[in-house]
Amino acid sequence: MAKLYFYYASMNAGKSTTLLQADFNYRERGMRTLLFTAAIDDRFAPGTVSSRIGLGADAIAFERDTDLAATVRREGEAPPACVLVDEAQFLTADQVDQLAHLADFDGIPVLAYGLRTDFQGELFEGSARLLAIADALIEIKSVCECGRKATMNLRVDASGNAVREGAQTEIGGNDRYVAMCRRHFIERTAGAQ
Repeated sequence: MAKLYFYYASMNAGKSTTLLQADFNYRERGMRTLLFTAAIDDRFAPGTVSSRIGLGADAIAFERDTDLAATVRREGEAPPACVLVDEAQFLTADQVDQLAHLADFDGIPVLAYGLRTDFQGELFEGSARLLAIADALIEIKSVCECGRKATMNLRVDASGNAVREGAQTEIGGNDRYVAMCRRHFIERTAGAQ
């Protein structure tokens, strides 16, 4: 039976790298996959899953109104062996339900990779729905500067100071976010604006 998997972590934990490895494993065995990534994430080439270690693959860029199930079920095409979704925190709750339907009724395993929480420690819409209904929740470990497990995403300004206010979504990498343990996240954000 196919399942909906949610691989979650803080920033810089290797989520995209892990997705690309899973994709490679399927393709190496002659199986077709479909990769999705959020169109809003424009740090790299649009419609590309890219990892910080230099790996990348073409993907279908999804918007908030993209019908993922319809895209996967395009007429005339054999169903993929697996659907992989990068930046899954940007999915809507409806899109997560579409992915669950693909697993439950189409028999297609779905592997979704994303952040659990934003820079204020709040759940993203897609992550909240995935945490609620995914068949398997897998945490990918990251490390804080102190060596403890990083679970939080600290947003920083150009000077490296913690930022506590702002829009939930602000695209960035190491220049804007630092993965931290909860203790150091709280310490750094205590006096931040």
